Amino acid sequence: MGAKTVEVIPQVVGFRHVEITPEAVLQLNGQRLVINGVNRHEWNCHRGRAIEYQDMLTDLELFHQNNINAVRTCHYPDQLAWYDLCDRHGIYMMAENNLETHGTWQKMGAVEPSYNVPGSLNEWLEACLDRARTNYEVLKNHPAILFWSLGNESYAGEVIAAMDQFYHTHDQTRLTHYEGVCYTPEYRDRISDFESRMYLAPDDVEAYLQNQPDKPFVECEYMHSMGNSVGGLGSYNRLVDEYPQYAGGFIWDFIDQALEITDPVTGQSVMRYGGDFDDRHADYEFAGDGLVFANRQPKPAMQEVRYYYGLHE
Repeated sequence: MGAKTVEVIPQVVGFRHVEITPEAVLQLNGQRLVINGVNRHEWNCHRGRAIEYQDMLTDLELFHQNNINAVRTCHYPDQLAWYDLCDRHGIYMMAENNLETHGTWQKMGAVEPSYNVPGSLNEWLEACLDRARTNYEVLKNHPAILFWSLGNESYAGEVIAAMDQFYHTHDQTRLTHYEGVCYTPEYRDRISDFESRMYLAPDDVEAYLQNQPDKPFVECEYMHSMGNSVGGLGSYNRLVDEYPQYAGGFIWDFIDQALEITDPVTGQSVMRYGGDFDDRHADYEFAGDGLVFANRQPKPAMQEVRYYYGLHE
């Protein structure tokens, strides 16, 4: 009998070249790349983390309207449709592994890594490598992904160094990112192609850039958008103009994590977040630090983002 086609799985692909020059400048297709990015949780004010395709389309429309060109999938892989849409809409992606272990090395607000996971613990090596491998194998054909992020705020050690090595061994077309290595300078040559800090003040960023930087600087989280925030974005924007090694960053974050309910007193629709449901412990107002409300209506802060991000499209 002749061959019979049983199944066809289409995959849209694309071609681009991302690199860091000897002068520590991030480039895409031979041109300097400036990241005008956001961190984006998957969220819907009626369904929580169960989002729909239309939510993604709305997010992309808001990206284009406000000169947002990049997204970090904080802090886990997203629905597959999101990567396909970012391919088609030209959004640069930092694809992050599902890894975050604040409580093992940050105790009572202090850096105290006497026991941290995964650290250099062999019992965590294969599990973490499996997460890196899965992230790579599932997503490797998406050209929107320029950077593999090893995880979020999990300190650093031999396990994360092995994850970095995995990506560099299997994928020479992308760069790696990991912020937590800033606490362990002895691993700096083995983890992350970027110098990355969270919420580092503009003057401190500039001090790094003035000191013969060997890696481009990216803020994987900055401009914490809670309350009347992001008003200092112009101070970072100045660095884009003055230092080619400054690659921009990702604002924390894009959307509030709140739920829309009917207020029992007024009968009006209102947004409620951590602590409003008598839940303890709770994130309280830290669940409401997006550039858009949980119903995807832009906040006033988005005007600042649209202006400054528009200067370096």
